Amino acid sequence: EAYEALQRKNSAVLGGMLWLRLGNRRITTAIDLSALGLDRIEETEDYIRIGAYVSLRRMETDACLRTAFGDVFSDAVKSIVGVQFRNMATVGGSIWGRFGFSDVLTVFLAMDSYVELYKGGIIPLEQFAKMKKDNDILVRLIVKKTPCKIIYSSVRNQRTDFPVLACAVSYMNGQYRASVGARPSRAMLLCSEKEEGFAAFVAENAPTEGNMRGSAAYRTHLIKVLVERSMNELGGM
Repeated sequence: EAYEALQRKNSAVLGGMLWLRLGNRRITTAIDLSALGLDRIEETEDYIRIGAYVSLRRMETDACLRTAFGDVFSDAVKSIVGVQFRNMATVGGSIWGRFGFSDVLTVFLAMDSYVELYKGGIIPLEQFAKMKKDNDILVRLIVKKTPCKIIYSSVRNQRTDFPVLACAVSYMNGQYRASVGARPSRAMLLCSEKEEGFAAFVAENAPTEGNMRGSAAYRTHLIKVLVERSMNELGGM
């Protein structure tokens, strides 16, 4: 029913509404999915399913996510405005928006992550991140418990500002993975089995642009620095 309603002109799914309220878009049909049980984090032996209505704060403090992946989610969202904001902002809104500044998209992209779409089914997050927005509905984010070491870092001009650059580096299935966000374009993923020269490889192949927060050259420099630091923390280099 919600999917059918969303196909109408000027329809919108309501999430945390923190970004939606900043726009001037005319909405004639507002679709509320809050009664569908999508505010749950469900754990199985092989994966963790995060409903689209789960708040960033809930994700930040959830015990099963912390047990499986350590403090990486807390590190990724701790600078997103404040606790009150993170109590309202949703995982679904953060992922669906595919915003260039998204810490949430950046960290999940470096993991074995998938999205569940109502119409499109389950697809890799990397594929979803490259897609244009359409009128499908994001139901859940699925993170497989693939053995993974991961470090998240970002540079901000001030604590609660959008990131100048966001970076998640992981080692999984014998491969180094670097997700680079706030380029300022949406996050992208680069992978290599080679440890040596990986930071330079990422910096050379992740396009950057300049804006009010930093120049393209500065962002490219930050990519190399953050990837090198993250690999040191992972035990490499």
